[in-house]
Amino acid sequence: MHDYRNNEVCSRYQREQTKDYNGIVALIDKRKNDVINESAPFFTAIALKTTDNMVGEIVVIPKGESIFMGYTISYKHHRKGYAYEALFAFIDKLHSLYPGKAFICLTERENAPSIALLNKLGYKYMGYSPSITSEVFSKWASAEHEKFIIEDIGITE
Repeated sequence: MHDYRNNEVCSRYQREQTKDYNGIVALIDKRKNDVINESAPFFTAIALKTTDNMVGEIVVIPKGESIFMGYTISYKHHRKGYAYEALFAFIDKLHSLYPGKAFICLTERENAPSIALLNKLGYKYMGYSPSITSEVFSKWASAEHEKFIIEDIGITE
């Protein structure tokens, strides 16, 4: 985790991630017992099935009727399909647990690989939010969800 969080390829589009070694150790200690739930943020590791080696992480932040998700995959494992495989299975599981929730992902305009991944995962482009300088994507959002997302996040285009 320390390696990829401090690699320019991985960290270029990440915001507010702990990068120093002691901070990461503290984060792991704090989050090691997180469980999937719809009322509090939680982290989960992405690991290779064959070796159990960690290749990335997913953070989930429930907010009202929406579930915000972020992810980081180690630069050593880019372009191998792990992000798609892990996120596809994970969001499918979360959706089965919380079918009424809208799923939201944010990314920078320049992050073409992440935008392509979100499109492949079936997310819908909603627009750009200058207040958070992010492109906004949603999945399973009803018209009511979309109205709230647009107003709450401040999408302008």
